[in-house]
Amino acid sequence: MREDFEHWHTHEHFPERLGIPGFRRASRWTSASGAEGVFVMYELEDYEVLSSPAYLARLNAPTPWSTRMMPHHRNMVRSQSQVLETHGGAVARHALTVRLAPAAGNEAGLRAALKSLIETLPARSGLIGAHLLRHQTPPIAQTTEQKIRGAADQVADWVFVACGYELEALKDLAASDLSERHLSSMGTAPDQVSDIYSLSYSAVPSDVL
Repeated sequence: MREDFEHWHTHEHFPERLGIPGFRRASRWTSASGAEGVFVMYELEDYEVLSSPAYLARLNAPTPWSTRMMPHHRNMVRSQSQVLETHGGAVARHALTVRLAPAAGNEAGLRAALKSLIETLPARSGLIGAHLLRHQTPPIAQTTEQKIRGAADQVADWVFVACGYELEALKDLAASDLSERHLSSMGTAPDQVSDIYSLSYSAVPSDVL
C-alpha cells in the first residue's frame, strides 16, 4: 500500500488538511533506515484548531479514497500536541523523534532540562531546530475517521523532535544527549522510543490551494 498511501497523502490528504482554516504547514518523513515507519507533522495556528467545526467536518466526512486508506494505518501513534518548548526550524532533510514521558513527579524538572538542551541544539553543526511537544486530547467525540481505523490509535505523552540536514548529526544526538540512558538521568519514565526519518514532502496552503 505504500505507493497508494503516498499518492493519496500527497495529492488528496495534504490539500484537504491545508484547506482547513488554521493549518499552516504539513510535512511527511519516511524511515531513514528503509523501515515501514512514517512521521507526519501538522503545524497549526493554535491548539483550538483541533476542535474547530471545519476540522471536525473533515474528520467526520472522509472521502472515498480516505475511507479506503484509513484501515491500512497500522500501529498509528497520533498525538494532538501543545508546543512546550521550541527553538529553530521545523523542517529539514531529516528528523529525529523521541517518544517519552516524565517520571512521576518530575514533569517540571524534565521540561527544564529539555528546554536547556533545545536552546543549544540549533547552533550545532548539522542541526537546525528542536521542539518539545505534549499530547492533550481535545474535547471532541470519537470521529468517523477514528472509527474506520478501529479506534486503535496510540498516543505519545511527550514527543521530542530534532531536525537537521546531516543524518550523522541526528544519529550522534540519538546516541548521546537523547539516548535512553541520558534521558533517564534527566527524569524520564522507562521505555522511550526513538526513530529517525527523511523528508518526503512538505507544503503550506499556498502550495496546494
